[in-house]
Amino acid sequence: MTVSMCRRLSYVAVLTLAIVAGTATTQSRPNVAAHGMVASPEPLATDVGVAILKAGGNAFDAAAAVQFALAVTYPAAGNIGGGGFMVGLTAVGETFALDFREEAPAASTEDMFVDGDGEMVAGLSTRTHKGVGVPGSVDGMLELVDQYGTLTRADVLAPAIRLARDGFPVSYALAGSLQRNERLRQFASSVEAFGLEGDGPDMGDLLQQPDLAATLEAVARDGRDGFYTGRVADLIVADMQANGGLITHEDLRRYGAEWREPLIFEHAEYQLVTHPVPSSGGMTIAQTLAVLNMPVLERVGYHSAQAISMVTEAQRLAFADRNYWLGDPAFFDVPVTRLLSRDYMEQRRRLLPQNGMAGTSTGVSHGPLESDETTHFTVADRWGNVAAITTTLNSGYGLGAVATGAGFLWNNEMDNFSARPGIPNQYGLLGAEANSVQPGKRPLSSMTPTIVRRFGDFYMTMGSPGGPTIINTVLQIYLNVTVWGMDIQQAIDAPRIHHQWLPDRIDYEPFAISAETRAELERMGYELNERRSIGMAAGIKKTPEGFLAGYADRRGAGTARGY
Repeated sequence: MTVSMCRRLSYVAVLTLAIVAGTATTQSRPNVAAHGMVASPEPLATDVGVAILKAGGNAFDAAAAVQFALAVTYPAAGNIGGGGFMVGLTAVGETFALDFREEAPAASTEDMFVDGDGEMVAGLSTRTHKGVGVPGSVDGMLELVDQYGTLTRADVLAPAIRLARDGFPVSYALAGSLQRNERLRQFASSVEAFGLEGDGPDMGDLLQQPDLAATLEAVARDGRDGFYTGRVADLIVADMQANGGLITHEDLRRYGAEWREPLIFEHAEYQLVTHPVPSSGGMTIAQTLAVLNMPVLERVGYHSAQAISMVTEAQRLAFADRNYWLGDPAFFDVPVTRLLSRDYMEQRRRLLPQNGMAGTSTGVSHGPLESDETTHFTVADRWGNVAAITTTLNSGYGLGAVATGAGFLWNNEMDNFSARPGIPNQYGLLGAEANSVQPGKRPLSSMTPTIVRRFGDFYMTMGSPGGPTIINTVLQIYLNVTVWGMDIQQAIDAPRIHHQWLPDRIDYEPFAISAETRAELERMGYELNERRSIGMAAGIKKTPEGFLAGYADRRGAGTARGY
């Protein structure tokens, strides 16, 4: 190890200790900085990313460090036992997409979650080890550091290892989350890992995770072989065999993150850089924006009944296409070009209601074509590199089971496949053959990490957790900034609405619509449903002076910090 590397590691270690000793608070205004910015859902992980930037790492080093730190400090969604998507923008203007989504094990079958009558078996895909997909987060982050980072994997993993080994004070939010979660208590490995005997940890208690620290140390030492082969892989397979899971040593050896061409589309003077399928968010947003009449939307006013109706009807069409046409492109020929073509968008636009009344989802299907628990974080550095990552275990805490001896939580991502066409998953989304279960296939996702450029320059980046609400959260943040003139904090904090084709209703947050607007929407024929919260976004926007303004959603306990 070189002297300079020792200095970097020492600096990161000192800063991590300072992070753990400090008091984590949420923010009420955007944080503005000149040299780098990190926005994540968990303050300790945010500070890990800032420490990496200060130690000389770039945005991609910091993003990987945040991912590993979230696996320690934000177990509800941060992970090494799940997967996700990333889009990146380099200092020289290169864009890329990284798919580290989970895969179906080789023993998976198309009808594995239905009974003999073709009906979904309740809980089989979400509450048993059969619902676990082969995790991709470790391979994805190692690929990112290897291809675009400037530090070593030991540098990047050092803060997460320290947090897991030495522990950190449990926050108020984490204490409440662990104490309330009954799914974790169903598994002895999780009870032990999180100290859930009795009431569980209190705020201020030190949470140490020695098994997770040992797993992270193996990755730091041996790279992907520290997770996908060797001792950790043996622990994974043993845990699967003991609990009826499907993942084998061969599944682990075969897994590899995929570098993909990002989905890039133009809208007015903006260019949106998003992840392609099997992420569905970019396609759905592109179709929604293409159908919307933007001058009329701007004229009718923010969250007026007509504006909400316009967005809802565009979303209705886009989600109908999403649920039928989108899936893993390695297994299904997704007609991306045709779905985004001018002719096809004009066909769909003609289906919009013309009488000022609500449309119906039963009257809308996919178009004919020729031959809620996830997390998002983003990092921008002083050189112009930008990383946007959305990562997930699927449900909050995933399956709820910690891999015995390995210390990390399992995903339950197999529920994101279509168990059978027409059967909804836990988010109410219907799917078709494009997203059926097949060995080695990656399930369709709503994750939508997005980077926006304006006249060729970085403008902003954002993303969110929330199942299908992710797509509409990102869409509304974009519209809030570009149409309604909000800053990044206003755009993220603004109350949201959601429509996803089926169920045929508009969900809305408290204060998202006035009493008069609600009455008008009901007169138009819409069913309305108030829900407590939609999404939990994080974003960074460049200020007119060229600084970086970062913000994490008031709906959570996250932070944005820079230097």
